[in-house]
Amino acid sequence: MLIRRGRDVPSSEITPYETYLDRRRFLRTAAVGAAAALVPGSLAACNEAGGNEGAGGESTSGEAVQEELTPYEHVTGYNNFYEFGTGKEDPARNAHTLVTRPWSVAVEGHVAKPAVYDLEDFIAPHKLEDRTYRLRCVEAWSMVIPWRGFPLRDLIARVEPTASAKFIEFFTLLDPAQMPLQRTGILDWPYNEGLRLDEAMHPLTLMVTGLYGKDLPNQNGAPLRLIVPWKYGFKSIKSIVRMRFVEEMPRTAWMKAGPTEYGFYANVNPDVDHPRWNQDKERRIGEFRRRDTLMFNGYADQVASLYTGMDLRRNF
Repeated sequence: MLIRRGRDVPSSEITPYETYLDRRRFLRTAAVGAAAALVPGSLAACNEAGGNEGAGGESTSGEAVQEELTPYEHVTGYNNFYEFGTGKEDPARNAHTLVTRPWSVAVEGHVAKPAVYDLEDFIAPHKLEDRTYRLRCVEAWSMVIPWRGFPLRDLIARVEPTASAKFIEFFTLLDPAQMPLQRTGILDWPYNEGLRLDEAMHPLTLMVTGLYGKDLPNQNGAPLRLIVPWKYGFKSIKSIVRMRFVEEMPRTAWMKAGPTEYGFYANVNPDVDHPRWNQDKERRIGEFRRRDTLMFNGYADQVASLYTGMDLRRNF
């Protein structure tokens, strides 16, 4: 089996995605919420967005919230993945061209143990966890998604960064034959992103291999992507083939494409608008109403200390 799990996941920890393919069925189930509070089950589990525990037993959730998971068909059918198209439905239509096996990941730069890993070897030493996180995109839409993966900090410990490592730069696969929009100049390919090392080491930062208990679909970043839940979605780079530990802050794909619109930090901040979108409100996919955007996407208690003393309007 390609992906080995470090523990069996009880059914109470994640709602089967079939339940959410039928919204009416969910609403009927929700009507028995009082019973679910007494009997552990899928509904009780999904009512806590991000309610699992991370490495070391600390809570990895944002504030306790009562939120429905975004239905599976929306999670897999409404995406940003510009390598396969600029429309939200394009990745689901076009990403079948991506071949995800075999796959390798290179770890380079200021580390004691650089290596090129087969995907199996990259994942195998790590315990995979199911964590439900909010995902907030800069276009002011959001989702709540049950991801499967392992904390990035576990991998960082494994490769042993040197004292010179201050940032990690990530790269998406570059293969125009599989990713047709890489034949255009819409972005400076390959897509790259980056994190400060302390952000990468935070227990919320996740290397993701699946969602809804299944392997990642191609359009969602198969076979390996990043999730940084307190940042806008473009920071959570997809289809990763290379990680480089560097001393200087990298210039990332969207910083190069629109430096006045997309900053390195990209923390969800309702007080700092994108030049073309207000950020104080968002629309959860599948809902008509708009809701208030939460500072750091609702994870302020966990991550605000990373930015003590920083001007978050300037460091957007």
